[in-house]
Amino acid sequence: MNPVMTPALSEVMGAIYYRPAVSIILPFDPRMNAKSELTYSLKLATDKVEQELKNNYPAEMVELMMDKLKTLIANLNFSTNKKSIALYLSPVFEKVLYLAIPVMQKVIVSDSFEIRDLVYSKKQLRQYLVLIISGKQSKVYLGKSNTLVKILSDAPESIYAYINDIPEKVANFSDASSRKEIVMDKFLHHIDNTLELILNAYRLPLFLLGPKRISGHFKSLTRHSKAVVQYIHGNYEDTPVQELAGVLEPYMEDWQRIIQKDLLNQLEDAAGRKKLGIGIREVWKEARGRNGRLLVVEKDYMCAAQRGSSNGAIYMPSKPYNKFSTIKDAVDEVIQAVLEHGGDVEFVDNDLLKDYHHIALIKFY
Repeated sequence: MNPVMTPALSEVMGAIYYRPAVSIILPFDPRMNAKSELTYSLKLATDKVEQELKNNYPAEMVELMMDKLKTLIANLNFSTNKKSIALYLSPVFEKVLYLAIPVMQKVIVSDSFEIRDLVYSKKQLRQYLVLIISGKQSKVYLGKSNTLVKILSDAPESIYAYINDIPEKVANFSDASSRKEIVMDKFLHHIDNTLELILNAYRLPLFLLGPKRISGHFKSLTRHSKAVVQYIHGNYEDTPVQELAGVLEPYMEDWQRIIQKDLLNQLEDAAGRKKLGIGIREVWKEARGRNGRLLVVEKDYMCAAQRGSSNGAIYMPSKPYNKFSTIKDAVDEVIQAVLEHGGDVEFVDNDLLKDYHHIALIKFY
């Protein structure tokens, strides 16, 4: 095995070419599902593979592949704390990967294994945060599809908690409007401090609902403007939680746009913190150093490269190519490294990352 390849995923990608190549990607969380449910899902996937093989390959090959698949399934770890599995097998190769990311079920019988199928199969959960502010109070909700659950915090939600918490000189000598402005500033700063704790716990797109003047005031002082994907103006402090989903619905219709806007905001924020790798060479180095929290890459971006003298270096190949050091697609190998070392991967539309040379990596921080 090449020393720069990550062990399990790169073993899959480096498997000897020998069709058929079977890939089974499944949700597999024994902590949340009974063994009987998981076994049934595996049976359905197995039946689908068998039918596909019977339609395209001779009986001897079908028998060989099904025997290998059944052996692989019989030895699965039902005590894992992961969320999904990926099973890969061919006539000369078999491998099981336990993954920390949720996925949609996918069964593929093809000529080769594609690591990008793992990312394409990742379940897109519609999760987000909602911050409601007014001149009197604030609330934060965690959204899952159309369900909102209030997040409780230690900070007071009402502005009245801060009225008596201002310097005595200001209280004695300021006029009413100045005093009100100072209280509002203090209130909004406390909201922003609480928001930092919430955003660290939930790295999700944030919708901010509130009157235009208050929202503008908050926008001018917050340290988390990059987390906000949409400002929705209006007074929602007394809106029942059941009706908030209706307020948000028009902004949810193009969820892919929301996700991509949030990803761009995250990249900009990471760049400001000097925690961003840009372009395939920087991204390769950081991914190989196990320093990749989130890889963002254009969906059709591929890049051939040659390995440098150290594991952390690559460069663009020149003709004639050296077949022993040329990497067919460095992006695939970066995806492998990030996933295997606990990071996540997101694909975005082509040309969306032009300013980042088509690929960027947010480091752990």
